[in-house]
Parts: sequence; C-alpha cells; structure tokens
Amino acid sequence: MNYGYIRVSTREQKEDRQLIAMRAYGIDDRRIYTDKQSGKDFNRTAYKKLLKVLKKGDVLVIKSIDRLGRNYREIIKQWQYITQEINADIVVIDMKILDTTQHKDLIGTLISDIVLQLLSYVAENERINIRQRQAEGIAAAKARGVKFGREKKFYAENYISVYLKFRKKEIDRLEAERLIGCKRNTFYKMLKELKQKGLIE
Repeated sequence: MNYGYIRVSTREQKEDRQLIAMRAYGIDDRRIYTDKQSGKDFNRTAYKKLLKVLKKGDVLVIKSIDRLGRNYREIIKQWQYITQEINADIVVIDMKILDTTQHKDLIGTLISDIVLQLLSYVAENERINIRQRQAEGIAAAKARGVKFGREKKFYAENYISVYLKFRKKEIDRLEAERLIGCKRNTFYKMLKELKQKGLIE
C-alpha cells in the first residue's frame, strides 16, 4: 500500500504542490496524511497516525526530505525506524536516489545513507537560517520604530487633552491619532465611550 505524507510549516501555507505530486504518483487522497506544523520535531498529529497504519511492505512517499522534517538527527532516526523497524519503504519524489524500493544492494544503501545525511543536514541548517533571518528582521523592524506586542492602553486624561486641541482645530485628526498612538477606528471608538461617560461633550 502506498501512503503520502505532506507537511507545511503554517496554516497559511498551501499544500497544493505536494498534493499534486502525490496524486501524480497514484496515491489516493484517503491515504495522504497532512500536517500544518513546524518540522523542528516529529510530534505531529497526522504523522503519528501515519506511523500507526504503516506496515511491512508499504511505501511512504514524500515530495522532498525537508517535508519529512528539519531536524537532522530526528530525520535519520525516523528514516531508520520506518525502513528497519516497520520494514516499509520510503520514496522521496524530488531525489530519485532516496528510493528504498530500488537500490537495495549494499552500494545503493550506502549511497542513499550518505545522501540522506547530507540532505537532512541541509534541511536543519535551513531551519536555523530561517530563524536567524526572522530574528534579524524583527531587530531591523524595531530599529525602524516598528512596535510589537499588544497595543498600549489609552488613558482618558491623555485622550481628552488631545481631543480638546482637535476640537479647537489646533491639530487635525491625523496629528491627534499620532499623539495618542492610535488609529482612526480607535480614535472614534474612544470618543464615543468618553461621550457616553459624560467626560466630554
């Protein structure tokens, strides 16, 4: 029996490209398992379900090695578990040499192991680079004045003093919003609340 495994890192990412590859390989949608989760470890719902149904003689198909995971040691460990403990085969569509249904002689196995270790290293290294780029991006954004986290609370007294200037036309709405640190919708929402409380006219 052939099974497919698909992984994308976030719920926003699309699995279409992997799904097309699985169908082209002839795998029925009912036997395709999909996780929308980071590849840092194998604590994934669909993957665990897949391991429970996978048995000797079955074939697990993945689009590329980084779809299996991005943790070097864990990829090797899972590969060995599937091929040696379960005695199922693995086919990596994008890397023909990583096809345990073929190359079952000693030299073929050796070459596959070397390629697997190299690609697993590349997958984890890319995960590390992604995290570094994210950290650098956040640092650069903070340096530009971009603020992260929850919006700050607006205190009535600060709002009222700015609003009074706005009402007297000493400042325009955009300047009022800038001084308070809010956007248009929040500005008018606060205005409505303060009027209801009788704090402003």
